[in-house]
Amino acid sequence: MQHCFLKVKKLDERAQLPAYGSEFAAAADLFCLTDEEEILIAPEMTEFIHTGIAMEIPEGCVGLIYARSGLGAKKGLAPANKVGVIDSDYRGEIIVALHNHSGEDRRIYNGDRIAQIIITPYIHADFTQAEELSGTARGEGGFGSTGK
Repeated sequence: MQHCFLKVKKLDERAQLPAYGSEFAAAADLFCLTDEEEILIAPEMTEFIHTGIAMEIPEGCVGLIYARSGLGAKKGLAPANKVGVIDSDYRGEIIVALHNHSGEDRRIYNGDRIAQIIITPYIHADFTQAEELSGTARGEGGFGSTGK
């Protein structure tokens, strides 16, 4: 497990810094910041949930925003874009587009954990056009071709 210091700016004094739920958690929780009593997310609707924070993600890294397993499995709430991508040159507020996949109204309150973020390095590829690709045993098999 690698550690780094990551600058987080509170855009509102009430905002909470990301926090890990356990010693070996890979992702840190992001928290809702709202002036409203609650945020209602109707079935099949998406709401933009503010966190009140901005981050200085190190060059060569990316912040990936994922659903919290409990919210996704039990409440049907997950990021609308499935995985949010926060680039290292972005300095604006972290906002989560939270989608309600359930058939019931869902409510989010100030301070609720709404998503989780993983800070990870990435490889920046130089894409080169090719006429042929090297062969493999799998070949062009996809979408379950290696399973049952």
